[in-house]
Amino acid sequence: MRSRQGITELFSTFLQLDTDRVIGWAVDGRLRRNILHCQARLPQPEESENFWVSYWCKIWQEQPESLAKGHLSAYLQEVCYWAAQKTIVKVSSTQYSVSDCFQMAITRIDKVLKGFKPNIGFSLKSYSSVIFSTELKELLCQQQEIDICTNWRLLRKVTQKRLVESLQNVGLNADTIQSYVLAWKAYQALYAPQKASGTRQLPKPDAATWQAIAEFYNSERHTQLSVPGVNCTVETIEKWLVGCAKAVRSYFYPDFVSINAPRGDDSSAEYQDILPQLQQESLITEFIAEEELLDRQSQHSQISTVLAAALNDLDQESQIIIQSYYNERLTQQQIAQKLQIKQYTVSRRLTKAKDSLLLKLANWSKESLHIQLNPSVLNYMSTFIEEWLQAFYSPSSS
Repeated sequence: MRSRQGITELFSTFLQLDTDRVIGWAVDGRLRRNILHCQARLPQPEESENFWVSYWCKIWQEQPESLAKGHLSAYLQEVCYWAAQKTIVKVSSTQYSVSDCFQMAITRIDKVLKGFKPNIGFSLKSYSSVIFSTELKELLCQQQEIDICTNWRLLRKVTQKRLVESLQNVGLNADTIQSYVLAWKAYQALYAPQKASGTRQLPKPDAATWQAIAEFYNSERHTQLSVPGVNCTVETIEKWLVGCAKAVRSYFYPDFVSINAPRGDDSSAEYQDILPQLQQESLITEFIAEEELLDRQSQHSQISTVLAAALNDLDQESQIIIQSYYNERLTQQQIAQKLQIKQYTVSRRLTKAKDSLLLKLANWSKESLHIQLNPSVLNYMSTFIEEWLQAFYSPSSS
């Protein structure tokens, strides 16, 4: 993969992938024109990545529909690609290519931007690497679970909240959603609870059960629905429930389309050509570069020192577990066999060790950086600690 050069290229180009191979960089014309316009408004050239990351983050927070998200998505292309590639290596059973996983992960850019806190001192690339990897692993695990579930098992697993969101996602109106949900409730009440919860191949209800489900629906529709409608047949109820299952699958795992893909009409235009234009005036004058790169590097070094000291303060067994998990890449079961203890003991001590690191980092941050601790900040720190441990014990780490 060719490294991108200069701020303009970093914030306006996107990877072009062919299955598992990078074939080049595609320039987004609108993003390129926009960043050149912003650069021209500066009294002097600004080549700091951190400056532009902060700039686009602020614009995105104030106007999420602007081109700022596109610039940040372009900036994180390499990070997302390497997260996808590493995940594919670890999840060898997946049917997806690196390109597929890349597209799945990059759609989580909103979650990255919502959780990122520039003022804490962590880089956007470090934070997004963890989020992309975590989200992708969860997607693949859930995808495998969904794929091997029958419609009837899937309807057994889904919650009412997720079902409603799924039906709204396919564009059904409120009255239709009420009818579908009532049919699902009848199914849950009269069929699913009688079957073992562990089987993923839950079979289709028999004729007698379908009849009972239809009767349940018809008796409850007068009190449960805003528009009761007419009596429904068994065939209608079954059709609705199959529609529910399809909607859930589509909601959890939509098709991913590259912005460089042809739009499918008679023109040769790509989806990136119809991205919305940036409409607000540049906010460049509102930015004051208070957080210089050297300050960030110094702060990061201090945090690493705090965490390294916290590791040394752990008891010997906890240190062995941490090192085995992150350095030797052993599973919890393998560590349990190595230490001749139970797997759940390994899990508990691993969690307790990371909690100890979090406590020391939180106390240091409060005293040294004057950070106001809250659940959001602690969650952010936990994410950073996970990424730091992976880097600290990586083979390339010094």
